[in-house]
Amino acid sequence: MRTNPRMHRGGLSDEDNRAALRAYWKRNLHFTLVLLSIWFLAGYVVAILLAPTLSQVDFLGGPLGFWFAQNGAIYVFWLLIFVYAIGMNRIDREFDVEE
Repeated sequence: MRTNPRMHRGGLSDEDNRAALRAYWKRNLHFTLVLLSIWFLAGYVVAILLAPTLSQVDFLGGPLGFWFAQNGAIYVFWLLIFVYAIGMNRIDREFDVEE
């Protein structure tokens, strides 16, 4: 298995470097899965499954379910992009693999 040369820290054994690399990818995958879960909830559960229930509430002159399906899910998606970029930069700094 090839490791990122920047993950190889002076004085650490190969086993320690592999453990650091595994920890990095575990954190990366966990963070990504959390954000994908939020995206699924906003884009499918709220925007599609709960749309009839939400449509009983007026929001900005129209049904909330329609507004969320047309706009809200997209806003959540854009927010998740920014959260992902900021979060991955923090994780990269923590594991010393920043660009």
